[in-house]
Amino acid sequence: MFAVPAHAFAVMLVVLALLLLGTVAWSALSRRHPERDYQELYLRIRSWWWMIGILFACLAFSRGSAIVLFGFISFLALKEFFSIVPTRLSDRRVIFWAYVAIPVQYYWVYSGWYGMFTVFIPVYVFLFLPMLMVLAGNTRGFIQAAGVMHWAVMLTVFCLSHMAYLIALPALNPGAGSIGMVIFILFMTELNDVSQYVFGRTLGRHRIIPAVSPNKTWEGFLGGLGTVTLASTVLAPWLTPLGFLHGLFAGLLIGAAGFIGDVVISSVKRDLQIKDSGQLIPGHGGMLDRFDSLIYTAPLFFHYTHYFAY
Repeated sequence: MFAVPAHAFAVMLVVLALLLLGTVAWSALSRRHPERDYQELYLRIRSWWWMIGILFACLAFSRGSAIVLFGFISFLALKEFFSIVPTRLSDRRVIFWAYVAIPVQYYWVYSGWYGMFTVFIPVYVFLFLPMLMVLAGNTRGFIQAAGVMHWAVMLTVFCLSHMAYLIALPALNPGAGSIGMVIFILFMTELNDVSQYVFGRTLGRHRIIPAVSPNKTWEGFLGGLGTVTLASTVLAPWLTPLGFLHGLFAGLLIGAAGFIGDVVISSVKRDLQIKDSGQLIPGHGGMLDRFDSLIYTAPLFFHYTHYFAY
């Protein structure tokens, strides 16, 4: 069992305190305004308790259990992606091998083989899956099917696996350990999402891309960007090997990338004419709804940190 570093443990307690505060606030609102429906808020808070509880338990138990958890998240996200995007009947075997790529990719994470981790899916899986599609003998819709297959594996497996690889990196900040970087990217990404929503609802007047996401405004984007940049500047030296200046630029990177990830997945859902990618997480929708921003922030933050700190 891991000994959770002091800085990471302190942030864990803060997150749990915020969840407790949210639970108390929901209870107070429900009693004060019984005529209003707070069911969605209740479902969101309950889901957060489960998600945070499982995550913190795996992070505290062992590196292997945390990597397995992230691998399982990739599996659920890939399964959800294939459930909402049309695929050809002839590609069933190809889809099977796309799932096989998950344990292989996360084995490279567990073994710490950085070189193979970075090229396995973008090179080997990229070349292997079309070969299987060719052997199936169906050329109708080949280009679109290959694009869907590659994009699905890249988004849900390759991009998300960077979050797990943070655990495999040497702990250059003894007070936070490798756990600190995972907590940092998760907390910053979620803070960015919440801040953009709050600033957008309260101050939003100028829409950015109404055809894709009508609720996204410049006020929400800039408010979230400023909030996460400030928080990142303060917390990066506490939880990561980055200093204040690099923490500032990491915040800018996370704020911008989180916004892009959100609207990219929103574009997918609008193309498919669906509101949510699934119903797996009560109050939140599906895995892609919850991890859309992280799909972009995790790999960019990983390589930014790897370049400047390792």
